[in-house]
Amino acid sequence: MAGNFRSGFVSIAGRPNAGKSTLLNALVGEKVAITAAQAQTTRTTLQGVLTTPDAQVVFVDTPGIHKSDTLFNRRMMESVRGALVDRDLILYVVDGTRKPVEEDEHALSAINKEAKAFLVLNKIDRLEDKRLLLPLIESYAALFPFADTVPVSARTKDGIDHLRRLIIESLPEGAALYPNDYLTDQPVKFMAAEIIREQILRNTHEEVPHASAILIEQWEEKKSLTRIAATIHVERPGQKVILIGKDGGSLKKIGTAARMELERLTGRKVFLSLFVKVKPGWREDPAFLNTIDWRAMIGTDQEK
Repeated sequence: MAGNFRSGFVSIAGRPNAGKSTLLNALVGEKVAITAAQAQTTRTTLQGVLTTPDAQVVFVDTPGIHKSDTLFNRRMMESVRGALVDRDLILYVVDGTRKPVEEDEHALSAINKEAKAFLVLNKIDRLEDKRLLLPLIESYAALFPFADTVPVSARTKDGIDHLRRLIIESLPEGAALYPNDYLTDQPVKFMAAEIIREQILRNTHEEVPHASAILIEQWEEKKSLTRIAATIHVERPGQKVILIGKDGGSLKKIGTAARMELERLTGRKVFLSLFVKVKPGWREDPAFLNTIDWRAMIGTDQEK
């Protein structure tokens, strides 16, 4: 690696639906986080690592900062607070088409004002008159002392190269933290569960996506394919009916799209079986929340 190598941790924070996960994927250059139009797509912190000849950046994606009304949401916010401590840089991501509101002030209060942070104005591809960004920047500057402000479009990649350069320049000199080919801390089983959840987010509406939790029950690698069985847990019978759909059509659509993405992830043919079960109140069940936490899947992945 080149001299004056830089490395460090960069947390990506912001309110729900700001495009944090899309930004993470754009910065890393690979899909390491699921994305969807709904808010609160990301449920836990996860890493995406960018390694270049002169730097290694460990990005930490976080759930959108929001009010905690369930044990599940409180755990999400605990993970956010942990990800904002002792970081080399924080990227605070906002929707560049919207003015800050009271919730933004609340979200920014979670960041130590002594921390080095960039304001990332995302979704600028939706803004016809870029001059509207100036009053937006001034509004956010009144709420937090950002070190820099960078307008981008994570979807079109506009401004991403510039942001990437600024991030690397902000990191301290130091050795790489992970091997060159290291991409994410997520176990493959958790990524598989997330891919299934992504298709639920994209193919269902209202309360169903956020009432769904996925457990990988079986992972069997044969010579020519990988067999995966997963259970989708929902909170109410009505949600189960919606997920399955008429003559199983909705579940089949979700399964087909997820299988294709899983084959891209694993590089192998995949046979995917999906089941739906009702588990009332799972968002308040500590034991179940521990089960769906990706950290609980690390051991099983190592055993595979």
